[in-house]
Amino acid sequence: MKEILAILPAPVRNILSVLPTAVRENIEEIRLRQQQPLEIRYGQQASYVTSSGQLTANSRQGWVFTEEQAAKLLNLVSQHSLYALEEELKRGYITIVGGHRIGLAGKVVMERGEVKGIREITSFNIRIAREKRGAAQKVLPYLFAQGKVYNTLVISPPQCGKTTLLRDMARSISYGNEYASSRKVSIVDERSEIAGCLHGVPQRDVGPRTDVLDACPKALGMMMMIRTMSPEVIIVDEIGRAEDSEAIWEAIHAGVSIICSAHGFDLEEASRRPMLGKLIQQGAFDRYIVLNRTSGVGTIEGVYDASLTPLKREEVAWPS
Repeated sequence: MKEILAILPAPVRNILSVLPTAVRENIEEIRLRQQQPLEIRYGQQASYVTSSGQLTANSRQGWVFTEEQAAKLLNLVSQHSLYALEEELKRGYITIVGGHRIGLAGKVVMERGEVKGIREITSFNIRIAREKRGAAQKVLPYLFAQGKVYNTLVISPPQCGKTTLLRDMARSISYGNEYASSRKVSIVDERSEIAGCLHGVPQRDVGPRTDVLDACPKALGMMMMIRTMSPEVIIVDEIGRAEDSEAIWEAIHAGVSIICSAHGFDLEEASRRPMLGKLIQQGAFDRYIVLNRTSGVGTIEGVYDASLTPLKREEVAWPS
């Protein structure tokens, strides 16, 4: 939270600083909307926050984020130079020290059919990045065979930990673990969430043999990595487009293992989606890992093989 508090206007910082420790240490999102009450998400709950740092379900009691505070926050995040954030504003989010991401909403400026940037920013969604070392420990035994890393798809609803799991997989594979020696890993981090790069440098520990292509479209990035970095494993987050599917097959045919994630509540739902269903039917993946929040973020609902047969079923969340 120190990294987050450092970029917040004083009123917001003071309010969050007096939250109960158990709440403050488990905040996942801080949502600031102009002329609306301060909202936080922690654990599996969401609450508004009063000016004295009390949690409330009543929006009328929450401390209201003003236009003046929005301008101050933007100046603090950009270090008083919005021009320096021109590329980030095109993508709709800013990554700050520590790998935390601030999503933005406001008036979009278009040029020749493309987003040029966002002006009159009125909403900020501060998503707090936390490393969970050991998040991948329970699935590591299922990811390797005779020294090869299985092609793996992580299926998860939003905010159930798929990106955190991918990050720990990258770290474990890059360092090496009890099931396999160290491998060269390439991360195509289109949304700057896996490695949390700032000025190209990962803010999260993704391993010593890991190369990161930050803010690059997944399909393009996978092809670039294959041509330039000779990876043994490529890791990408949230596949879903036809070009992603083509790039995955290109990587597999090039002898590179793929670990990726996709939104979905279970295997059945994922199988019904056009692009994912085709990849599953064609046998692109050797392993499927399904997450939910039944026992907290990162609950492993099950691990399945290429024929969709369960290899492991248990509702155990990550180690705390």
